[in-house]
Amino acid sequence: MRAMLGAVAAVLGGLALFQITMQPSGSERLELGMIFIVMAIASALAALFLPVVARRSRRLIITLFALSLVSLVIAAFGLTVTANRMFISDHDLTLLLVVLGFGLLASLGFALTASKALTSDLRRMANATSDVALGDLTARTKVDRVDEIGQLARGIDEMAERLEQASMEREQEDARRRQFFAAVGHDLRTPLASAQVAVEALRDGVASDPKRYYVSLQRDLTALHSLVDDLFLLARIQAGDVAFESTPTDITDVADEAIEVVLPVAAKNDVKIVLVAPARVVVDTGHEAVSRVLRNLLDNAVRHAPAGSTVRVEVHGRNGATVLVRDEGVGFDPDFVGEAFDSFSRSDSARNRETGGAGLGLAIAHGFVTALDGDIWAEPGPGGKVAFRLP
Repeated sequence: MRAMLGAVAAVLGGLALFQITMQPSGSERLELGMIFIVMAIASALAALFLPVVARRSRRLIITLFALSLVSLVIAAFGLTVTANRMFISDHDLTLLLVVLGFGLLASLGFALTASKALTSDLRRMANATSDVALGDLTARTKVDRVDEIGQLARGIDEMAERLEQASMEREQEDARRRQFFAAVGHDLRTPLASAQVAVEALRDGVASDPKRYYVSLQRDLTALHSLVDDLFLLARIQAGDVAFESTPTDITDVADEAIEVVLPVAAKNDVKIVLVAPARVVVDTGHEAVSRVLRNLLDNAVRHAPAGSTVRVEVHGRNGATVLVRDEGVGFDPDFVGEAFDSFSRSDSARNRETGGAGLGLAIAHGFVTALDGDIWAEPGPGGKVAFRLP
């Protein structure tokens, strides 16, 4: 349909130009119109069948040569018919046809030259896509053009780049998943092994102090219960299955309540907690979620603060609510800051319940703050610094 419409437009345009330039009579207009119609039909048929030939051709040069040949044949037809009507001599007509024949040869040479550059770039694109399909995601076309072929080449390169990025992210995710399961196994194995020893000692009657064994068993069960609860909560947060009721929340009061909860652990470690809040800061947010975030941050700070030191909780009302928890420990290593909020991440390699939890506290805090449309970050030492901002 598009080819036929183009042919009709060409005929009308040719007749209009003929009318303006030559002022023909009615018979001349009709005769030239018939010539234009025949040429337009031939052009339309060529436009319909040439794409079929191009798709079945194994060489690009064949398509280019066919295009040049059809164009010259149509032009030669029109020129021959017009020359006969103009009573051009056979000598002059032969000369014109010879010139057209030379044009055909020149077109063939052009097709050979143009197809070489085109086929070279197309071959590069084919090789790149083949390499990507075989798993080499670093393959690129290295084609530098601004036409449609160049756009296609850039599309292939962008596809390969995105596939490479996705592959790297998948490998990193697999590594994090393996690390996650290894950490879960480690943190489950320690209390389970301790509980098993206590149970066997009580069962065999070899426990010299049964009460102490029961206390140890209770501590192991509490640790297991806390770990399972944290894992379940983290899974819900990552799945987006935790809903918050947004209410006007006094962040200063929430910080004070969190300090009261953590005070027994702080007193046991000989650590003071100080709240610094120049004014009340009230924002619309989830009260329970913010409370959990502050308790996790305070628990983490108290565990890493040296005895006799102070943990500071600073609450400011700039751009919403900003809370900073600062301790006087060694702080985060600059290389560890980016991993501080990953599940089971710990800045120290020694994993035990005395020096720290399971490594889920900051990950849960990060999940809650993100779900509240806030930001949370850690800063390198000296001194541990973790802060979050709520809108």
